[in-house]
Amino acid sequence: MKKDIEIPIAKDVYIAIIHEWNEEFLGKDWNAYLINNRTSFIEMAMVVSKGYDGDTKTSTMRHAIPVVAAKSYAKIEVVQEEVLALNNEFFVTYYADNKLYEKRFLFEKHSVAENNLVTIPLIEKEGVFAK
Repeated sequence: MKKDIEIPIAKDVYIAIIHEWNEEFLGKDWNAYLINNRTSFIEMAMVVSKGYDGDTKTSTMRHAIPVVAAKSYAKIEVVQEEVLALNNEFFVTYYADNKLYEKRFLFEKHSVAENNLVTIPLIEKEGVFAK
């Protein structure tokens, strides 16, 4: 029966876009990170990202991250400056404690900007958290 189905709630896992220096290109890039603030590791994380605004859409990107240790993070992708003018959605699925978790994260258009930067815990760099 439906009432017997347990749907685990994803907690302490976040997506942030960090504005950081790129030594190779001598400039700042926006990079998306998966942050695991849990006290246990997560595994087999799948991150699906896309940007959209009405009829304008980006390609759908898929990233597999085998393991993210407890109180740690993993870089997902570079986010181009032009894409930040769109809504950016990250759909995250992962296993932890022998359960499957999923959560949708959204960066609303123009929300990733210099004036919205905060210090991101664990990474200790300036960035923006997804809603």
